[in-house]
Amino acid sequence: MTSLGTSDSSQGFADRLELNAGGLFWFVLLIAGSIPIFWIGFVSLAQAWSTPEYSHGPLIPIISLYLFLREMRQMPPPAPHVSDRWPGILVILAALTVAVLGNLARIPDIVTYALIVWIGGVVLTIFGWQRGRYHMLPVLHLVFMLPLPQILYWQLTIFLQWVSSVIGVWFVSLAGVSVYLEGNVIDLGVYKLQVAEACSGLRYLFPILSFSYLFAILYRGPIWHKAVLLLSAAPLTVLMNSVRIGIIGILVDRYGIEQAEGFLHFFEGWVIFLICIAILFLMAVALQRLTSDPKPLSEAIDLDTRGFLPILGRVFAIRPSAALAAGALITLAVSATWAWQGSFDTAPIERRPFSLFPRQIGEWTGSSARLDPEVEEVLAASDYLNATYSAPDGSSYVNMFVAFYQSQVEGDGIHSPEVCLPVGGWEIFTLKPYEVDMTGTGYGTFSVNRAIIQKGISQQLVYYWFEQRGKRMTNDFAAKASVVIDGIMLGRTDGALVRYVTPIEGDETPEDADMRLQRFMKQSMKRLPEFVPQ
Repeated sequence: MTSLGTSDSSQGFADRLELNAGGLFWFVLLIAGSIPIFWIGFVSLAQAWSTPEYSHGPLIPIISLYLFLREMRQMPPPAPHVSDRWPGILVILAALTVAVLGNLARIPDIVTYALIVWIGGVVLTIFGWQRGRYHMLPVLHLVFMLPLPQILYWQLTIFLQWVSSVIGVWFVSLAGVSVYLEGNVIDLGVYKLQVAEACSGLRYLFPILSFSYLFAILYRGPIWHKAVLLLSAAPLTVLMNSVRIGIIGILVDRYGIEQAEGFLHFFEGWVIFLICIAILFLMAVALQRLTSDPKPLSEAIDLDTRGFLPILGRVFAIRPSAALAAGALITLAVSATWAWQGSFDTAPIERRPFSLFPRQIGEWTGSSARLDPEVEEVLAASDYLNATYSAPDGSSYVNMFVAFYQSQVEGDGIHSPEVCLPVGGWEIFTLKPYEVDMTGTGYGTFSVNRAIIQKGISQQLVYYWFEQRGKRMTNDFAAKASVVIDGIMLGRTDGALVRYVTPIEGDETPEDADMRLQRFMKQSMKRLPEFVPQ
């Protein structure tokens, strides 16, 4: 095909359609051969796209294809002979290596990111380095279809909840409403509003970020205009989500708690989303006014799709090459090897269920309780213990919480209590590593995260750490990294979050609470390996 044309009529398209059976064969083999090695990534994407936060995901590949066809239309047809395809093979090899590691560790997030790198390698292989690198923007856009790694998701959620709560309360106070913020709980006196995970703004942030990326590319204007449109999306979304929370707070104060539920909550969310999009368009109009030759918005945004159909038909005319054949055979070989050996399923981890954990530990007497169904759903643990033990003298108590995960992949896994505490209205007063001596328990001396949290005038002392296959860790990211390494080396991705909590009574110092907590830990941790294997 040597002519693009501007008509996309079926007859014109058929007249210009060329078929190169050799190139098409290697291209189809390349695509089909990639399915087994990236399969758990595809499954993970389908699951993520069924959630509100990532429901925009299926649109992203379509938009990326649109951006790619747009670039192809603006550039001349590829040269008949390309000599710089081999950098693409190196990228394909790197992507397949990462995908194999992700499959070995059974972590789909790694596989999905490897998939995007692999697609970039395919583009470089087909077009060559000099031409292919100019088509990386559509490939990069595919990142918006991927779910965030869980640990980043929770960290971002708690940050956005906090920001939205603070700004939302400020907005409510501007309306003359008496309001108080306690953690992520907005106290209106008669009513209290929980700024929950769904109100963090993430379900608007991801699609608006994707839209602003597309908007910046299609915008006809200086680079700094594009940068403004792209970078303003995140703060704009957070601000408007805070306004939404503020409006709900005002309506609840005036008309009752039902204003925060049902259709009105959903409707306000979509209104805010559309307002964010409208503001981006208004910003584009304002930026155009700053130029020496301002254009109407219809001309400032490139939405022309003419000629896309014949350009899409070029896939049938892909020229065969040694690099394309090598990429297809390498991908097929890696996929076939993986499919043949399988994921070498390991035997289930042998452990006792927490329902058998003793409720009498020395002189400490305890009772267990189930969490709320909503909390259980977010926790997503394979098994958990939530037991409160009374001190021998009856003066105080210690809560022991352990969440065990048989597998910390495919969206499951531990997240830090730093995410949960503010949601319950508790605020972290201090948080730092702290060494405890558990000699005689089989654990020795190790570091924990020691936090003092408070809610009003009440204070509690918290110890927590991540129990990871015989290792005790205090850092979320280190714990996740160890999951990847141990998944590959040991075939195990199980682990647990261990947390001990005791109140700091009015006549006590934090050091008194430390002593009580460690006395109980020395007795209870002797039984822990039966339930959390090392």
